[in-house]
Amino acid sequence: MKYNQKIILKNGKEAWLRNGNAPDGSTVYEIFNLTHAETDYLLSYPDENSLDPEQEAQFLEEKTNSLNEIEIIALVDGKIAGMAGIDAVGKKDKVKHRADFGISILKEYWGLGLGKALLNACIQCAKDAGYVQLELSVVADNNRALSLYQSVGFVEYGRNPKGFRSRLNGWQELVLMRLELER
Repeated sequence: MKYNQKIILKNGKEAWLRNGNAPDGSTVYEIFNLTHAETDYLLSYPDENSLDPEQEAQFLEEKTNSLNEIEIIALVDGKIAGMAGIDAVGKKDKVKHRADFGISILKEYWGLGLGKALLNACIQCAKDAGYVQLELSVVADNNRALSLYQSVGFVEYGRNPKGFRSRLNGWQELVLMRLELER
């Protein structure tokens, strides 16, 4: 999938949202590790990154060439500030209408509207790809993220009280959320 849009952040700076591509691989790898070190709300820790920079470049290229999946990077002042994407839940008939959403933003860019812009971009891409439902899971204590997701129409459909086992905080409850996409 392809995506390319410029937006203005709350601080007046311009951000460019576009597909990550192979030349971004090393930088995306570094930013992934940084964002995953800055918060305990994401799925993994930097030492659990399953990709190296070359594999990250391949991953980004595959997403750019995909008809129904995408990885969007956000550039501010030429620096990658965050990324978000959608992945198919599966290819089988019973689940091919569903996509998963994921996002990570460097802490210095929190609160500027970048998360909402990336979320809206992914929602549009999910609609364009023909998905009927977009899904995510979020740590129950992550009030900022919960508020963001609710603001665009995501609704809770369940909870997993032992969804994550944090190295720092023990068990973390996950809120399972979904957004029905208009077709």
